[in-house]
Amino acid sequence: MSRNEPAITPQLVAEHGLKPDEYDRILKLVGRVPTFTELGIFSAMWNEHCSYKSSRLHLRGLPTKAPWVIQGPGENAGVIDIGDGMACVFKMESHNHPSFIEPYQGATTGVGGILRDVFTMGARPVACLNLLRFGSPDHPRTRGLVAGVVAGIGGYGNSFGVPTVGGSVGFHTRYDGNILVNAMAVGIARADSIFYSAASGVGRPIVYLGSKTGRDGIHGATMASAEFDANSDEKRPTVQVGDPFSEKLLLEACLEIMGKGCVIAIQDMGAAGLTSSAVEMGAKGNLGIELDLDAVPCREEGMTAYEMMLSESQERMLMVLDPAREAEAEAIFRKWGLDFAIVGRTTDTKRFVVKHGGEIKADLPIKELGDEAPLYDRPWVATPPKPVVDAASVAPPVSNRAALLKLIGSPDLSSKRWVWEQYDHLILGNTVQQPGGDAAVIRLGDGPKGLALCTDVTQRYCDADPVEGGKQAVAEAWRNLTAVGARPLALTDNLNFGNPEKPEAMGQFVGCVRGIGEAARALDFPIVSGNVSLYNETQGRGIPPTPSIGGVGIVDDVTKIATLSFKAAGESIVLIGATRGWLGQSCYLADICGREEGAPPPVDLAAERSAGDLVRQLIGAGHATAVHDLSDGGLAVALAEMAIAGGVGATIEAISGLPAHAWLFGEDQGRYLVTARPDEAARILDEATKAGVEARIIGATGGDSLTLPGEAPILIADLGAAHEAWFPEYMASVR
Repeated sequence: MSRNEPAITPQLVAEHGLKPDEYDRILKLVGRVPTFTELGIFSAMWNEHCSYKSSRLHLRGLPTKAPWVIQGPGENAGVIDIGDGMACVFKMESHNHPSFIEPYQGATTGVGGILRDVFTMGARPVACLNLLRFGSPDHPRTRGLVAGVVAGIGGYGNSFGVPTVGGSVGFHTRYDGNILVNAMAVGIARADSIFYSAASGVGRPIVYLGSKTGRDGIHGATMASAEFDANSDEKRPTVQVGDPFSEKLLLEACLEIMGKGCVIAIQDMGAAGLTSSAVEMGAKGNLGIELDLDAVPCREEGMTAYEMMLSESQERMLMVLDPAREAEAEAIFRKWGLDFAIVGRTTDTKRFVVKHGGEIKADLPIKELGDEAPLYDRPWVATPPKPVVDAASVAPPVSNRAALLKLIGSPDLSSKRWVWEQYDHLILGNTVQQPGGDAAVIRLGDGPKGLALCTDVTQRYCDADPVEGGKQAVAEAWRNLTAVGARPLALTDNLNFGNPEKPEAMGQFVGCVRGIGEAARALDFPIVSGNVSLYNETQGRGIPPTPSIGGVGIVDDVTKIATLSFKAAGESIVLIGATRGWLGQSCYLADICGREEGAPPPVDLAAERSAGDLVRQLIGAGHATAVHDLSDGGLAVALAEMAIAGGVGATIEAISGLPAHAWLFGEDQGRYLVTARPDEAARILDEATKAGVEARIIGATGGDSLTLPGEAPILIADLGAAHEAWFPEYMASVR
């Protein structure tokens, strides 16, 4: 077949991330020694990032269907029906390894890739979110990584013209060598105009669209499927380079030709670039694909077939076009100043044939490239249960007043204003609830409807008990959507874990997936898209299991959403949900007592559903003036956040039968704080009783201080100063 290519040796096979038994599988499948280009194609298609070979066995058990689900996992993004003939298209993806190596470009191209996943389906992007995890603030690299990642996210989203409306930022020493950058994009399309990736029809042109192909990003997907070692910086050439202005042109051109009816199938060139996009289009349509690489627009001289097939250059698409509309489609792309090249055709052979320079560089069975990828049932061991921490045995080292001031200004619980003010969260003019609340809210068009959006995970819970942690991540997203008055509809996930070849790490994955599935079923909150990121380890040290959850809910009237800020003095504060003072794995135990230990709070999914349904009912009926869900830091931190946001103080009564530090800082699940006028508060208690939900009045708003039982008042100004200070002071010394 091919001349002047390196010999296929065991060392070369290993360098492509393929195990000896996997290479034997290739030999049997192909019936001969593969060419160098074919080896690269198998490396791309069979790595963890593309094949999900360690995870898909377990992902099959997740709930993915509901009457409102139009498209579940398996396409570029998930699609749900949001009424009035409209659909919401959304997905979350990771760019962890690239962002650690080259934080600005890694984060930038992560945002660009997830935006393409959404508009490939025919949707116009309307919002971005993210979930970021960094190492210890004391680690010498952390500041630079934070600065680069935040600048990259803002630089791409702001230039592309889509608001970044929400996210989550956290720190832990186990992310020192492997940060997490998870990006989520949301788009809106007509429900009857969704575009898919399966090719159809024989002899139809395959068209390359967008930017030119370069040598950036070669082996990017393979790099994302391996641990880091001491030489990880040498992998910089595998990080792609993004251009948001080209992507904006690509978006407009794609939506225009979709509107003209030119497109039969479309696929983003993401991980593994031209290889995965072409193979997936053909395999899903039960067709063959023949590519002529001589026609691929390249920005560098002398690119080989191997380089072109594995390049992950950004802002590129592959389409199957209606032959009758070819000239019209080309004219549209030329108008937008983008490359348009016919690089192949569909065939009836079910073969993937790649030609370059008059030679056949690859000739492989197309279905087997994906369908015959290894599927591993890897050995796993369950995480041993942690003992329950007895709150009475935890001696408070400081006063509750001092503990609250420390927690509200800690790295994880401090204001993330420094981060989100670098993002344009108002562009497009539809942002109703900006970052800083329980969930972002955007308006849909000119009507009253809107979408609520959030990202969540509490990795310390997942580390202590993966099943409960997985349940809690879903329940937290469901609560955050509920707290603004939205009806939760569906979720996307990004499952970030360590080395699946280690039974302990694989056990964390299995446990979290089980918990996510249990919660999604109980809350009628299906998973419609997602991503798995494994091998998040550096020199044998894995990250905490971090299954990020992105939630989407519908708001019937954005003028009636709830926010967390106290609105006025003299209102009753109602605590909804049961308080038991659970301190295991709490921020209080870790940051105040210096103990990361114990079982995490259990998640009662039936109670979650009852409490959430009640809260949405209260918001819809106008009974609640403010709503905030309780999570990290418990009741005291939630009260402080509500007081800071509204500039109104509060006085709180003790909850009898529990140590004060336990009920103030315990992280019991399924709880909300609701404020209401005193006459409405009595009605809320009645409604809670009818719903079988525990509720009590714990205090009242008013004054300029937050007063906890037995403690001196804390001025709201002092709480706010502590809350806002940490991040800008920390980043002021960035180099």
